[in-house]
Amino acid sequence: MFNLVLFGPPGSGKGTQSANILQTYNLIHISTGDLLRDEVARQTPLGIEARKFMDQGLLVPDEVVIGMISSKIDENPEARGFIFDGFPRTRAQAEALDKLLEFKNTSITLVLSLEVTEEELIKRLVGRGQTSGRSDDTEEVIVKRIKEYRSKTEPVAGYYKNHGKLEGIAGNHAIEETFKMLCKHINKYILPAE
Repeated sequence: MFNLVLFGPPGSGKGTQSANILQTYNLIHISTGDLLRDEVARQTPLGIEARKFMDQGLLVPDEVVIGMISSKIDENPEARGFIFDGFPRTRAQAEALDKLLEFKNTSITLVLSLEVTEEELIKRLVGRGQTSGRSDDTEEVIVKRIKEYRSKTEPVAGYYKNHGKLEGIAGNHAIEETFKMLCKHINKYILPAE
Protein backbone atom coordinates (compact mmCIF):
# COMPACT_ATOMS: atom_id res chain seq x y z
CA MET A 1 0.00 0.00 0.00
CA PHE A 2 1.32 3.42 -1.00
CA ASN A 3 0.75 6.18 1.58
CA LEU A 4 1.68 9.75 0.69
CA VAL A 5 1.79 12.94 2.73
CA LEU A 6 1.85 16.11 0.64
CA PHE A 7 3.12 19.22 2.42
CA GLY A 8 3.19 22.78 1.28
CA PRO A 9 2.46 26.25 2.59
CA PRO A 10 -0.75 28.06 1.63
CA GLY A 11 -0.56 28.92 -2.07
CA SER A 12 2.02 26.25 -2.92
CA GLY A 13 -0.40 24.38 -5.20
CA LYS A 14 -1.04 21.52 -2.79
CA GLY A 15 -4.77 21.30 -3.60
CA THR A 16 -4.18 21.27 -7.35
CA GLN A 17 -1.35 18.73 -7.14
CA SER A 18 -3.32 16.49 -4.72
CA ALA A 19 -6.15 16.32 -7.26
CA ASN A 20 -3.70 15.44 -10.05
CA ILE A 21 -2.03 12.72 -7.94
CA LEU A 22 -5.37 11.21 -6.85
CA GLN A 23 -6.57 10.99 -10.44
CA THR A 24 -3.31 9.66 -11.90
CA TYR A 25 -2.58 7.03 -9.24
CA ASN A 26 -6.13 6.17 -8.15
CA LEU A 27 -5.45 6.79 -4.46
CA ILE A 28 -7.98 7.55 -1.73
CA HIS A 29 -7.98 11.12 -0.43
CA ILE A 30 -7.92 11.50 3.35
CA SER A 31 -8.68 15.12 4.17
CA THR A 32 -9.12 15.56 7.90
CA GLY A 33 -11.41 18.56 7.31
CA ASP A 34 -13.68 16.49 5.04
CA LEU A 35 -13.59 13.55 7.46
CA LEU A 36 -14.63 15.75 10.37
CA ARG A 37 -17.52 17.28 8.42
CA ASP A 38 -18.67 13.85 7.19
CA GLU A 39 -18.55 12.18 10.63
CA VAL A 40 -20.42 15.12 12.21
CA ALA A 41 -23.06 15.08 9.44
CA ARG A 42 -23.58 11.31 9.81
CA GLN A 43 -23.68 11.70 13.62
CA THR A 44 -21.27 8.80 14.15
CA PRO A 45 -19.91 8.36 17.69
CA LEU A 46 -16.65 10.03 16.58
CA GLY A 47 -18.63 12.82 14.88
CA ILE A 48 -20.66 13.48 18.03
CA GLU A 49 -17.42 13.59 20.05
CA ALA A 50 -15.79 15.95 17.52
CA ARG A 51 -18.80 18.26 17.47
CA LYS A 52 -18.50 18.86 21.25
CA PHE A 53 -15.06 20.40 20.65
CA MET A 54 -15.97 22.20 17.42
CA ASP A 55 -19.03 23.84 19.03
CA GLN A 56 -16.73 25.34 21.66
CA GLY A 57 -14.31 26.60 19.00
CA LEU A 58 -11.67 24.10 20.15
CA LEU A 59 -9.43 21.90 18.04
CA VAL A 60 -10.60 18.31 17.81
CA PRO A 61 -8.18 16.12 19.83
CA ASP A 62 -5.68 14.03 17.89
CA GLU A 63 -7.17 10.74 19.21
CA VAL A 64 -10.55 11.59 17.65
CA VAL A 65 -8.98 12.54 14.30
CA ILE A 66 -6.83 9.38 14.33
CA GLY A 67 -10.01 7.37 14.99
CA MET A 68 -11.62 8.92 11.91
CA ILE A 69 -8.56 8.17 9.78
CA SER A 70 -8.60 4.59 11.04
CA SER A 71 -12.27 4.23 10.02
CA LYS A 72 -11.57 5.68 6.56
CA ILE A 73 -8.72 3.20 6.00
CA ASP A 74 -10.92 0.29 7.19
CA GLU A 75 -13.72 1.38 4.81
CA ASN A 76 -11.32 1.03 1.84
CA PRO A 77 -9.61 -2.39 2.17
CA GLU A 78 -8.94 -2.61 -1.61
CA ALA A 79 -7.25 0.81 -1.83
CA ARG A 80 -3.93 1.14 -3.67
CA GLY A 81 -3.04 3.71 -1.06
CA PHE A 82 -3.94 7.02 0.51
CA ILE A 83 -2.91 10.63 0.23
CA PHE A 84 -3.03 12.49 3.55
CA ASP A 85 -4.17 16.10 3.31
CA GLY A 86 -4.03 18.45 6.29
CA PHE A 87 -2.59 15.78 8.57
CA PRO A 88 -0.21 15.37 10.26
CA ARG A 89 0.35 19.00 11.25
CA THR A 90 2.43 18.36 14.37
CA ARG A 91 5.16 15.93 15.33
CA ALA A 92 2.79 14.28 17.84
CA GLN A 93 0.26 13.72 15.04
CA ALA A 94 2.98 12.23 12.81
CA GLU A 95 3.95 9.80 15.58
CA ALA A 96 0.29 8.88 16.21
CA LEU A 97 -0.28 8.32 12.48
CA ASP A 98 2.82 6.09 12.31
CA LYS A 99 1.50 3.99 15.21
CA LEU A 100 -1.93 3.65 13.59
CA LEU A 101 -0.47 2.63 10.22
CA GLU A 102 1.94 0.19 11.87
CA PHE A 103 -1.07 -1.42 13.60
CA LYS A 104 -2.63 -1.78 10.12
CA ASN A 105 0.61 -3.32 8.73
CA THR A 106 1.49 -0.34 6.57
CA SER A 107 3.35 2.97 6.90
CA ILE A 108 3.90 6.36 5.30
CA THR A 109 5.80 5.59 2.10
CA LEU A 110 6.75 9.08 0.97
CA VAL A 111 6.43 12.70 2.08
CA LEU A 112 6.60 15.31 -0.67
CA SER A 113 7.09 18.94 0.35
CA LEU A 114 6.26 21.69 -2.15
CA GLU A 115 8.81 24.45 -1.64
CA VAL A 116 7.87 27.91 -2.86
CA THR A 117 9.45 31.26 -1.96
CA GLU A 118 7.48 33.54 0.34
CA GLU A 119 7.36 36.24 -2.38
CA GLU A 120 5.79 33.79 -4.85
CA LEU A 121 3.28 32.53 -2.25
CA ILE A 122 2.18 36.09 -1.46
CA LYS A 123 1.87 36.93 -5.16
CA ARG A 124 -0.23 33.81 -5.83
CA LEU A 125 -2.49 34.26 -2.81
CA VAL A 126 -3.07 37.99 -3.34
CA GLY A 127 -3.95 37.17 -6.96
CA ARG A 128 -6.29 34.40 -5.86
CA GLY A 129 -7.93 36.76 -3.39
CA GLN A 130 -8.58 39.32 -6.14
CA THR A 131 -10.20 36.76 -8.43
CA SER A 132 -12.09 34.71 -5.81
CA GLY A 133 -13.05 37.50 -3.42
CA ARG A 134 -11.72 35.52 -0.45
CA SER A 135 -11.40 37.80 2.55
CA ASP A 136 -8.46 35.89 4.04
CA ASP A 137 -6.15 36.67 1.13
CA THR A 138 -4.87 40.09 2.20
CA GLU A 139 -1.08 40.37 2.34
CA GLU A 140 -1.10 40.77 6.14
CA VAL A 141 -3.21 37.63 6.70
CA ILE A 142 -1.19 35.69 4.13
CA VAL A 143 2.11 36.47 5.88
CA LYS A 144 0.58 35.26 9.19
CA ARG A 145 -0.65 32.03 7.58
CA ILE A 146 2.77 31.34 6.07
CA LYS A 147 4.49 31.97 9.45
CA GLU A 148 2.00 29.65 11.17
CA TYR A 149 2.71 26.96 8.57
CA ARG A 150 6.49 27.35 8.96
CA SER A 151 6.41 27.16 12.78
CA LYS A 152 3.97 24.23 13.03
CA THR A 153 4.59 22.11 9.96
CA GLU A 154 8.32 22.38 9.36
CA PRO A 155 9.07 20.28 12.49
CA VAL A 156 6.87 17.53 10.96
CA ALA A 157 8.95 17.68 7.77
CA GLY A 158 12.06 17.28 9.96
CA TYR A 159 10.51 14.22 11.59
CA TYR A 160 10.00 12.54 8.20
CA LYS A 161 13.41 13.67 6.98
CA ASN A 162 14.97 11.83 9.95
CA HIS A 163 13.07 8.72 8.80
CA GLY A 164 14.40 9.09 5.23
CA LYS A 165 10.94 9.70 3.73
CA LEU A 166 11.02 13.41 2.85
CA GLU A 167 11.62 14.79 -0.65
CA GLY A 168 11.55 18.53 -1.36
CA ILE A 169 10.06 19.66 -4.66
CA ALA A 170 10.46 23.14 -6.15
CA GLY A 171 6.84 24.22 -6.43
CA ASN A 172 7.32 27.53 -8.20
CA HIS A 173 7.15 26.05 -11.72
CA ALA A 174 4.10 25.72 -13.96
CA ILE A 175 1.51 23.22 -12.65
CA GLU A 176 2.42 20.57 -15.26
CA GLU A 177 6.15 20.88 -14.59
CA THR A 178 5.71 20.59 -10.82
CA PHE A 179 3.43 17.58 -11.33
CA LYS A 180 6.08 15.84 -13.47
CA MET A 181 8.61 16.30 -10.64
CA LEU A 182 6.16 14.88 -8.09
CA CYS A 183 5.46 11.89 -10.36
CA LYS A 184 9.17 11.18 -10.72
CA HIS A 185 9.34 10.51 -6.96
CA ILE A 186 6.00 8.68 -6.73
CA ASN A 187 6.84 6.39 -9.67
CA LYS A 188 9.69 4.88 -7.62
CA TYR A 189 6.99 3.26 -5.44
CA ILE A 190 3.82 2.99 -7.52
CA LEU A 191 2.99 3.45 -11.20
CA PRO A 192 0.02 5.38 -12.56
CA ALA A 193 -3.27 3.45 -12.49
CA GLU A 194 -4.46 1.88 -15.74
